[in-house]
Amino acid sequence: MPAATLKVVLLTKTPGGEEIAALAAKLCYAGSNIEDLREKVSARDQNRFLTGILSSGHLSVIEHVSFTFGIEGVSRVLLAQLTRHRIASFSVQSQRYVSYGDDLNYIIPPKIMALGEEAVMAYEHQMSQTHQWYKDWQNRLGTGEQGNEDARFVLPNACETKLVLTMNARELLHFFSLRCCNRAQWEIHAMADKMLQICKKEAPALFAEAGPGCVSGKCPEGTKSCGKQIEVRNKYLNHEGMV
Repeated sequence: MPAATLKVVLLTKTPGGEEIAALAAKLCYAGSNIEDLREKVSARDQNRFLTGILSSGHLSVIEHVSFTFGIEGVSRVLLAQLTRHRIASFSVQSQRYVSYGDDLNYIIPPKIMALGEEAVMAYEHQMSQTHQWYKDWQNRLGTGEQGNEDARFVLPNACETKLVLTMNARELLHFFSLRCCNRAQWEIHAMADKMLQICKKEAPALFAEAGPGCVSGKCPEGTKSCGKQIEVRNKYLNHEGMV
């Protein structure tokens, strides 16, 4: 029963996404025909044009750009938070069709790790006990999907899940503004940081100032602010401490 490790990979993205967003914006503001658009938005002008539409809040045009991620090593706790972001597509590994009879991977929270070896061993023992309960119910209910769908009720929130996630660029900016914040839960924060690193690499003009809300303005958390706005801005704008 090994502990799982977070992994985020880019599976695919909209080809020429930044160009498409710039073309869409150009069409909105210029009296151009579709055939003329490519000629009227040069590669040199794309960054300037995208900077303008982002600063003006004309974000509908970046909805034409999407990213699809493969994610594993995350818990059902994270999944419950992630699916609150409704403008996205999720394909999640089923606990009905996939049996955990042979092995059960799980996530160990950092605070439990920080308590030391004895605490980790106690946690792992609890995961092992839960796994045994699951297998006991499989033995009584059957090991096929009909048995799995009820045996899974005893599985913990710590249980690892895997998923494919697709979001458009506008929703990603919103997602990062919430989940890269220091007040976000640690697991989804770590996943969001990895996704943002990928987006910054693949579409730098679109995500140059992406990150928590305080990166591009005043901290939106009010009295609940972490008080580390300068440190956070350096992290996301200057890539200080980004792993």
